[in-house]
Amino acid sequence: MSTIVPVATFSIVGCDPTTGELGVAVQSKFLAVGSVVPWARAGVGAIATQSYANTTFGPTGLELLAKGLAPQEVLDELLASDEGREHRQVGIVDARGNSVTFTGGKCLAWAGGIAGECFAAQGNILVSEETVRALADAFVSAPGPLPERLLAALDAGQAAGGDSRGRQSAALLVVKEGGGYAGFNDRYIDLRVDDHPDPIKELVRLLTLHREFYRAR
Repeated sequence: MSTIVPVATFSIVGCDPTTGELGVAVQSKFLAVGSVVPWARAGVGAIATQSYANTTFGPTGLELLAKGLAPQEVLDELLASDEGREHRQVGIVDARGNSVTFTGGKCLAWAGGIAGECFAAQGNILVSEETVRALADAFVSAPGPLPERLLAALDAGQAAGGDSRGRQSAALLVVKEGGGYAGFNDRYIDLRVDDHPDPIKELVRLLTLHREFYRAR
């Protein structure tokens, strides 16, 4: 049986109702955090599942959103069937901008979240709550497309303290209808930095490269 390691991290889920883009940005002192935390589906919503992450919250939560349940209703359903709910942390936003965040009572301090119109920001094992406040403030005030706003929020969260254990990996997932390669799926941007001394800076570099690569074609 594999060892369960807490996905101590900070993340933000967000949407842009104008463009239809939905996404998740995340950073952690955890190897390949992008393989665990971010989930999203075009026209439906985006979910971050972390702390002692229950990865079923991603696909199950998206299915419930697709059926028309509000984020709070989805969260209630997910937690009701999970005996480890007090160890979980979750952020959910739907395609209309409704959002919710949850931090279980047994998540490791500092842990908490903020939900607002079109976003939910959350983190655990943080230096302080200022990281989550910075995530929220930066997302609301940042200009430009959703991917850049998500990374601006992540960068602000790190500058405010970030994960108290340090840095290792980061990821950005953004979806929109027909946004994937050749329009075959919704995976518009899917970038991961699995192990790096400055993962957010590297993720910003990759997003810039991504923009240049596809602009040239």
